[in-house]
Amino acid sequence: MTSSDTPENGPDSGKILETLRLVQDESGTSNVLSFASLEGISVRDGHAQISLVTSRDDAHRIEPLRPRAEAALARLPGITRATIVLTAHRAPGQPPAGGGHRPFRLDSPANNPGTPETRPTGKLLPQVRAIIAVASGKGGVGKSTTAVNLAAGLAKLGLRTGLLDADIYGPSLPRMLGHSAKPFVENGKIIPIEAWGMHAMSIGFLVDERQAMIWRGPMVMGAISQFLGDVAWPELDVLIIDMPPGTGDAQLTISQKLSLRGAVIVSTPQDIALLDARRGVAMFEKMNVPILGLIENMSYFCCPNCNHRTELFGHGGARAQAEESGVPFLGEVPLLADIRASGDAGAPIVLSSPDSEGAHAYTAVARAIAQSLRLDR
Repeated sequence: MTSSDTPENGPDSGKILETLRLVQDESGTSNVLSFASLEGISVRDGHAQISLVTSRDDAHRIEPLRPRAEAALARLPGITRATIVLTAHRAPGQPPAGGGHRPFRLDSPANNPGTPETRPTGKLLPQVRAIIAVASGKGGVGKSTTAVNLAAGLAKLGLRTGLLDADIYGPSLPRMLGHSAKPFVENGKIIPIEAWGMHAMSIGFLVDERQAMIWRGPMVMGAISQFLGDVAWPELDVLIIDMPPGTGDAQLTISQKLSLRGAVIVSTPQDIALLDARRGVAMFEKMNVPILGLIENMSYFCCPNCNHRTELFGHGGARAQAEESGVPFLGEVPLLADIRASGDAGAPIVLSSPDSEGAHAYTAVARAIAQSLRLDR
């Protein structure tokens, strides 16, 4: 077993191999390298990225050992954190994709989009019928919860659905989908995670959820570009993109690289949130992206004990804003403890509790969007 990439600092490949051999299964008869061979090592700022070549079948055997292997590698001198990336064997006679096997590396210089002239200018993801951005002008309005349940609602309607978490600084998709396994890499392409009948990708699948993403703008745009171009998205009826809050570089990158069918703006009823929602509408209009409509999240609270309805953040503001902006109003989603609990539990309420009030609200929005884009199957 040899390494095609030696680290610039930290332990040599021999020490890496020795450590991997010590991580054994419960029977004590097999270790990580019983099912894989070392392909490459990259160490930067104490973060070791270890690329292992394996097969799809053996990847499932390695997965239970991966957390312990990464923890063991992180204890080696010169390493503070380790990530193991699995790449697939290439079938005999099959040409390598993109020049050969390539692990997904967040710190690779090739991921920096600082030289846009080197990147393809054509629109990406032609195999997706409709790409929809779910956005908000500010954080804290329930945009990610809405995006996940909207995607789940579309999948429930029978649509082939994908979900991309473009919020690099605050990825929440792994927790909200109840899935923490790392993606598999095959022929230089990241294979999306499958959860709840959807294909999903998030930077949260690649880094520890406790890790702070202290990145400058070009790195964020580079990661987003990889999620668009280096992920093996299958043929989909719809791809929902959970956009980061605000109106910055990430939104511009996505709008330039994709043919968006439309954007959904999420807001709470209060005036301060609606001010930012207006900015979101204006941003997409400037980029010639149709506004599919506004959703009023946390529209009202209904006491579970007495059923008394309280409009904590006001009510009807998003509907009024939609009328003022001349865009559709897609509906109201109540503030419910069950919606919060389902997100924390990794079970979208649309699928885990389909008869609940929250599920009905999200399903109605999903159906309205599917009908407006003629995606009904």
